[in-house]
Amino acid sequence: MKTTRIHKLKYAAAPLAIGLALISTPSFAQDAADEEEPAGEIVVTGSLIQNPNLVQSTPVNATTADEIDLLQSNVAEEVLRELPGVVPSIGSAVNNGNGGASYVDLRGLGSIRNIVLLDGQRIAPSGLLGRVDLNNIPLALVERVDALTGAAVTTYGADAITGVVNFITRKDFAGVEISAGTQLTEKGDGHTVRIDATVGGNFDDGRGNAVLSIGYQQSDPIYQGDRDFANFQISSYTGGTAGSGTSIPSRFSGTRPIDPLTGLPSIDPTVANGGVRQVNASGAAVPTFQTFNFNPFNIFQTPFKRFNIFAQGNYEISDAVEIYTRGMFSKNTVDTIIAPSGSFGGTVTINLNNPYLPSTLRNQFCAFNTSTVASGLYTPRFTPAQCAAAATATGRTDPNYREVTVTLNRRTSEVGPRISNYQTTIFDYRIGARGSISESIDWDISGAYGESENVQTIKNYTLQSRFRQATLADNTTTCQTATAGCVPVNLFGPEGSITPAMAAFLTADSSTVVRTTLAQVRGTISGDIGFTAPWAGEAVGFAVGGEYRKYGATQSSDLLARTPGELGGAGGAAPNIDGGYDVYEAFGEIIAPIVSDKPLFHSLTLEAGLRYSSYKVNAAGSPKNDTWTWKVGGSWEPVESLKIRSNYSRAVRAPNINELYFPATVGLTNLAIDPCSGAAPTLNPNLSAICIAQGAPVGSIGSITNPTAAQANITTFGSINLSPETADTLTLGAVFQPDFIPGFSMSLDYYNIKIKDVIGAALPGDLIGACFGTITAASATSADCTVIRRNPITGGLDGDPATTAGLFGPITNQGKLKTDGIDLLANWKGDIGFADLSLAFVGNWTNSSKFQSRPGGLNRECVGYYSVNCSFTGSIQPEFQTSTRATFGFEDVDLSFLWRWTDAVQFEPQQLADDLVVANATGCTDPNGADPDGCMVNPEFRNIGAEHYFDLTARWNASDNFSFTFTIQNLLNNKPKVVGNTIGATSFNSGNVYPSTYDALGRRFGVAAKLTF
Repeated sequence: MKTTRIHKLKYAAAPLAIGLALISTPSFAQDAADEEEPAGEIVVTGSLIQNPNLVQSTPVNATTADEIDLLQSNVAEEVLRELPGVVPSIGSAVNNGNGGASYVDLRGLGSIRNIVLLDGQRIAPSGLLGRVDLNNIPLALVERVDALTGAAVTTYGADAITGVVNFITRKDFAGVEISAGTQLTEKGDGHTVRIDATVGGNFDDGRGNAVLSIGYQQSDPIYQGDRDFANFQISSYTGGTAGSGTSIPSRFSGTRPIDPLTGLPSIDPTVANGGVRQVNASGAAVPTFQTFNFNPFNIFQTPFKRFNIFAQGNYEISDAVEIYTRGMFSKNTVDTIIAPSGSFGGTVTINLNNPYLPSTLRNQFCAFNTSTVASGLYTPRFTPAQCAAAATATGRTDPNYREVTVTLNRRTSEVGPRISNYQTTIFDYRIGARGSISESIDWDISGAYGESENVQTIKNYTLQSRFRQATLADNTTTCQTATAGCVPVNLFGPEGSITPAMAAFLTADSSTVVRTTLAQVRGTISGDIGFTAPWAGEAVGFAVGGEYRKYGATQSSDLLARTPGELGGAGGAAPNIDGGYDVYEAFGEIIAPIVSDKPLFHSLTLEAGLRYSSYKVNAAGSPKNDTWTWKVGGSWEPVESLKIRSNYSRAVRAPNINELYFPATVGLTNLAIDPCSGAAPTLNPNLSAICIAQGAPVGSIGSITNPTAAQANITTFGSINLSPETADTLTLGAVFQPDFIPGFSMSLDYYNIKIKDVIGAALPGDLIGACFGTITAASATSADCTVIRRNPITGGLDGDPATTAGLFGPITNQGKLKTDGIDLLANWKGDIGFADLSLAFVGNWTNSSKFQSRPGGLNRECVGYYSVNCSFTGSIQPEFQTSTRATFGFEDVDLSFLWRWTDAVQFEPQQLADDLVVANATGCTDPNGADPDGCMVNPEFRNIGAEHYFDLTARWNASDNFSFTFTIQNLLNNKPKVVGNTIGATSFNSGNVYPSTYDALGRRFGVAAKLTF
């Protein structure tokens, strides 16, 4: 007879299948097949799937397919974003900073510290950081999603420091299922479409099964300009409207006259910002600025298209051997849309006979405000006669020809918004075989290979080299350069002065391609060893095995993308990268039932695991890292209705390819307040000396401006000598299933995760604090100060990355991370007379989440706080979060209410204190208030109150084969709290709000239909 496929049942119902352990025991297999355990009555939001959280020694939060249907989400990231304890990472609500993929961040420790699995197996990552793109998960075939906290490294290998997210697909699917859904906001935008078709069946008298699922998803953009709270960019400091200093008309700097006594630029006392001036309507350059409102161009929902295919099958060759396979293909297209490009502080040389140069501005270029400085202190750059002669010079060979070199800030709205089109194509294929060695021992061996290719094509970006060519013009049609097609550009007029021909010359498309590969082979033997403890009723279970993984990744950029400062507003160059590493691992786990069915010991089970990993980086001179990880844990049931469980593990995370191979590159970080800005350096000689030591011109002291749009330059790079991170994780909790409350279950779990030797760069606040400290105690000779390099013309921390290195933030092993908190899950299902009622509650309390970037540095607390520094891994992490769903089941209709609650948060106290030091040094009129100097965050923006969201879903089962679902999300149309655009990281603080944490889209309506047969 057939063995009932003992190994098959274990894979279907035992811990191995749910992604929690490699061990399966006979009792699990037999109970799953033949008995109704009490745990079988426990459901997750109406599903009949047994919650793995109730039977494991490690806490798991399970989200079922039914819950996914009720949420009506297009992609997996939107589903996970709603879970308490998950901090929103890069996803559909991130525009500036989205690289075309979506990720999950468990516990707020970073999306690189957890792994995403499909049926307990790794799939190809999507980028240099080794993360799995959630856009590729086939939601239509997902049976449930298990989110496990900690204790996963011995089971799944590196990267699982904070846990795993395991997407479990439906097995043995037979039939046809077709579903379609669409959503629209109350304002009529943000249209989404999702269509899925799944077909599967059994064959050869049930020995085999095959399933194929095809899906298409699409979402349209939602522009920030279409929401009243986001239409105008607001400064988080002044509380008033603000914007970018790269604006229209053009701004010029670096034109201060030279003091002959010092040979340095002298300060123009009429210009408080160091001679930065903007052209006005009369053609003069004045210190009264117009900023550029970039918000209307940005988006709250990134446009997205995806076509995906998923197929899997299994076939029993014999009673003892089964082969299985799985393949997935996905093509995603994500567009990010941000404000127009331009020259963001790049240098240009302008000839004084430029045909577009106004005479008033020409005279100012020759000598700014010479009458305001005492006679004899300096000689104007050019005399009035020289200036007049230069205006009529015939060309460079003319002895009267003159030029000036200045920095240029000019927004090119005539070109249109900057668009980054990301097309990601991924395929991943696995094949394996499994079977039984004996009645109690199984084997499984499989191999897989996957590739991901992300092609970024950027459009409407201007080139700084073209600006430099086009500003040297003999006339309106001829450039001095010999570059073919050069068109002189009018930089001195209002919006529209750049014609289509000029715009066409200034721009060029650019591309960057990132390819990643993952090859893996894995084999396990698991079962029981035939030994049972004297007081136990079940045998000791075990699993042993080995695994090999080979990672590879390349980034190939064209010349434009990898040239620093060439693409206007690209945020830094994209260097070529080619790297990889190999991992060899051996592992073993054991589960030992010690006591069962004794007084005060309904069960007592211990478990342990050990994994050896060897990492070899594919680079000459790189060290080989050998690590050991382990776990110990157990569960005790004093009575059948109560289980106490705990697990302690030592985990590691090896550096990813980006951290290993990324070369020194100037990019962008967020920094609102520069200690060298404003009058502070003139009041403090020590501070002045520091600013000058960092490369600020002497003449800029007293007039340096804060970074434009709160974005400063930063130089960062990786190293092949990085070693793995090490973490200690603890979970301790209890599961309660009282007999006197049928259908009720509850779990309460404490988690504690500590990571040392953290791989990463210091936060911008830490880099500034390491140098300036209390300002009065800072030293101009300190290495922490001199590594910061300023704009050689303006003295600021922003500008052309080719000349301004900015902050210095290399990737090191010096940091520490720590978090701890409590998860509470409760479920109840029962008959209340007029309906069946299902109640599900998930709550998280995060006690602490700290990051110390280097020994002796600030141990920064970020739970319940928001700021630039508290966005180092994702969006806001509140102290408390809950999600409660109540579903009423009538005869043919289900009515479901979802209540999501987020605790109040506030502006980070440490950042507020740091700003106050600078504010006091500058002599602000009211450092603690909404003063016009904007020295401190506006008091109105220092707190975000608790937020409640309510969703309503109605599902009508019209027949056994057809169901119709109607959903209203954000039922009360709650709007997010406005805190300005310069209070946090650009990726998560956008449109004056935090759109990844708080709903910026408004009330949304969705309809869906599902047909099965």
